[in-house]
Amino acid sequence: MPTTPQTTDELYQALQENDQRPYGRTRTVTAEELVDAAEQFEETVPLVHALLELQEAYTYGSEPRKSPVVFARLLNLFDEQPDLFDDRLRHLLFWRFKWVAGALRALPEIPLASLRQWLTEMRDRYEKAGLGLQPYYGQAYQLAAHVGEDTTLAYELWAGRTRTRLSDCEACEICQRARHHLRAGDDERALRTWEPVLAGKESCQEEPARSFSYALLPLLRTGRTDRARELHLAGYRGCRRNPSMSAEVGRHLEFCALTGNEARGLELLAENRNLFDEVDSPVEQLDFLTGVEVLLQRVELLGHGELPAAGYAGRTWSVAGLRAEVRGRADDLAARFDARNGTTTHTGRRKDRLDRAPLLDALELTLRTRGLDEVAPAAPAPAAAARTAAAVPESLPELIARARTLEEQGHPDARACWARLRTLVTARDYTHPDDPAVGPLVRLRADLLADEASRAGDKDEFADCAALYEEAAALYDDAGLPGHAAVARAGALFATAEIPAEGPADGAERAEAKAAALTAAHASMVRLQEETPGLAPQQESRLLRMRATALGLRLQTSGSEEHAAAAFAETDLLLAFATRHDIAGQISGALLLRAGTHAISGDLPTAVTELDALLDRLRAHGPAWHLPRTLGLRARLQLGLRDAQAAHANLTEALRLAADWPADAVDTGRLHGELAEVCMHLGRPDEALRHLTRSAELDLRHGSRTDAYCAYSNAAQLSLDLGRVEDSIALLDSLLAEPDVTAGELDDRLVAQLRLTRARALHAGEDLKAATAEFVALAAESAGWGDDPGSHAMIAAETAVLLGESSDFGRAREAADQALAAHAREPRHEQLSNCLRELARLQAQQQGPDGLAGARAFLADAGRIADEARAAAYEARGRSLDTALAYEHGRVNAYAGAYDEALAALEKALALLGEPGPDQDQAGEWAECVRLAGAVEGIYLERPAPALNRLDAAVSRLTALGHTEETEPLTSLAARLRDEE
Repeated sequence: MPTTPQTTDELYQALQENDQRPYGRTRTVTAEELVDAAEQFEETVPLVHALLELQEAYTYGSEPRKSPVVFARLLNLFDEQPDLFDDRLRHLLFWRFKWVAGALRALPEIPLASLRQWLTEMRDRYEKAGLGLQPYYGQAYQLAAHVGEDTTLAYELWAGRTRTRLSDCEACEICQRARHHLRAGDDERALRTWEPVLAGKESCQEEPARSFSYALLPLLRTGRTDRARELHLAGYRGCRRNPSMSAEVGRHLEFCALTGNEARGLELLAENRNLFDEVDSPVEQLDFLTGVEVLLQRVELLGHGELPAAGYAGRTWSVAGLRAEVRGRADDLAARFDARNGTTTHTGRRKDRLDRAPLLDALELTLRTRGLDEVAPAAPAPAAAARTAAAVPESLPELIARARTLEEQGHPDARACWARLRTLVTARDYTHPDDPAVGPLVRLRADLLADEASRAGDKDEFADCAALYEEAAALYDDAGLPGHAAVARAGALFATAEIPAEGPADGAERAEAKAAALTAAHASMVRLQEETPGLAPQQESRLLRMRATALGLRLQTSGSEEHAAAAFAETDLLLAFATRHDIAGQISGALLLRAGTHAISGDLPTAVTELDALLDRLRAHGPAWHLPRTLGLRARLQLGLRDAQAAHANLTEALRLAADWPADAVDTGRLHGELAEVCMHLGRPDEALRHLTRSAELDLRHGSRTDAYCAYSNAAQLSLDLGRVEDSIALLDSLLAEPDVTAGELDDRLVAQLRLTRARALHAGEDLKAATAEFVALAAESAGWGDDPGSHAMIAAETAVLLGESSDFGRAREAADQALAAHAREPRHEQLSNCLRELARLQAQQQGPDGLAGARAFLADAGRIADEARAAAYEARGRSLDTALAYEHGRVNAYAGAYDEALAALEKALALLGEPGPDQDQAGEWAECVRLAGAVEGIYLERPAPALNRLDAAVSRLTALGHTEETEPLTSLAARLRDEE
């Protein structure tokens, strides 16, 4: 707390601000300080308010030992000065008898007799105050259920009574009744009882998250797997990292363990590591730790006890080590509760959970499904392939010879050989074969560096690629292999030309710089080839291939026709050389380059014809591993020719053939990404989503993390577009928890995009508070993006709207001003206009006449944006900014009761719109404008006759144009006006 309140007004303001904070240590410490501050005042009422806030902080901050102490002070104040407690404070006091009963149940050191004595005190107090006893019987039932007594009578005494103002909320009581049926073994009845909460009809601070967690396993047992998945995603988000809901987190971990989602369970455990230290409630600890143990037990049973796990602070844990620690603590807690209660209930319930067998082998919970093998610190396993790769030779000389032969052919299996050799060579006991056919160790080290460079290039890590090739070239020189050195140096030249230029910011300047770099690299390659004696045909063909690729890439970069002839000539030179020496892989490469050059030049039909010929050749003569990539290029061209169906067929075949080869060697991830794009063109978004996530998984597996995050970002946005809000949030939460993200190693703009999509998903999921907090943080961060003011304008504008939805119009105005300042540097006419109009509507709608001045100020800004857009000849993608502005003036004035101004603005909007035509969207906009004008004129200005004339004429006009659906709200309003005449 920055400063101690000096007046009661300041104290109340501080209490209100603290009430907005999430439960946890910060809120609790502040509440404690405010109690100290309240004690300085002569008035006692401020102290009562401060104590109530402190008890709430202890209760929902999972500190049950302290809650009864605070309540005892409140009760003493009530007994001494009952007149201090108005109806509201009195209600809160009697409500919190239940909180104390729950806190005492949660502490095994409190004797059972003391619990019963407290319930007697509660009953006596309620009777003396003339209050109904249903809340008392509710607490008596919960004590019986906790102890493990026969609850039949206690349940009837509670559930059969009429609810009172002090009864638990409907949602909480529904949860208690459902759990009663669950303990009786009746899943179906429990789920029927739960339905109002599960359907979102009843809720409170803890519900529906609590009910969701209890309903997961009954839903699985009754075959409702989709519903269970849905409630897991929504429910986990409602309780994660929350100390007062640690038991619910434990049940979500258990759910993961019993549905084949152990890897996700470990991920969620890491996200909730704080709960090991922040939960002070023994009963919550017991539930949480039991859920944790169910998960760890399952992971260890599957043979992964050595995996790292997030546990108690102060040391590093493995799954097996943490499980042993958790088991000891949870067993002790269960024994303490049972000793206090004189039963074996808690030990038995724990055993039931730990003995439960998995309910499903695998349930896909999120868009990012991972197995325990992918959590392991060892190198990730390659994707499963239909073809069995050739066995890696055991003999070292044979392995080296095999790797080099496959490398010359460009065969995908070369990488497995190099990987095995890398492991052997880096071992301490490695001894290089004394075999002239193998050559010296320095040559093998150069080979391994060249393979590493090739992998870096595949990941677009061009600086690393160039450096590795240069190092390899130097070693080849040392080995007396100038031809190999030349090929490596050409690789370094090509990679260097691919490194993005740092200077130019403009796209055209960047393209020009890259084209120049490629021209220089090509010239150097030509000189290198001319000056290197004794090149073998394979080496010469590789140099020609890089030369042709460089000129093809230059053509793609510049788009200049004058670069096309050189690209074709170099490709033809490669083709002639490869044909003369019968090098199949380079013949295929040359034909692929030539088809690509035709495509870049704009001649798609010729490119497709050449690819068809190449595909025939590959099917007849190979190499077979070139087929997937060739089909992928053909699909891209077909999509360019607007034949998405043919593109889909090509990519489907490409993926079928790609399954025969290692995924990274044939770029399977890219094929999935391209098929996702084609599916979107065909209107198959769900299929597109599957391919996007598969593409991301493969990129991640092969180390292309930036590409993977981009693909996942697209998948999250597509999920959001499809209305799968919880899927989108769960995916983004998983990505944002990745170590390279939390360590700040990933590109900050990409991380910001992930956070922006998550904020939008939270908003779509009606979590306005969390969405607003994320948007505010992003707006502050993007304010520093001097190179991208347009993005800041967009983010600040969205932030302003969310603040407006939260009724915080002061901060909304500040965010809108930030957006306007950024817009002045890089215009975003439509986004800013939409934002300002929406802010005006929100303020007028929420504040009525009091908000009219602020709303009109927003509209004045929107008017200036419209003027700027008109002057810049900007055309909005939706309705015109002027028309939209006029309509919003009408709506805002109507909300604020300025009906004459509203009608005038709507008349202007109708004039700007003009008469409706065949376009349905324009007709719908026009009809809505007429409807609002009719309502203002007929209802609020009490001029029904002209309003009816307006409405009837509009209905006739729309009917004549065939827009019958658009007439319905008009005819409904006209009927209402006639009824009121």
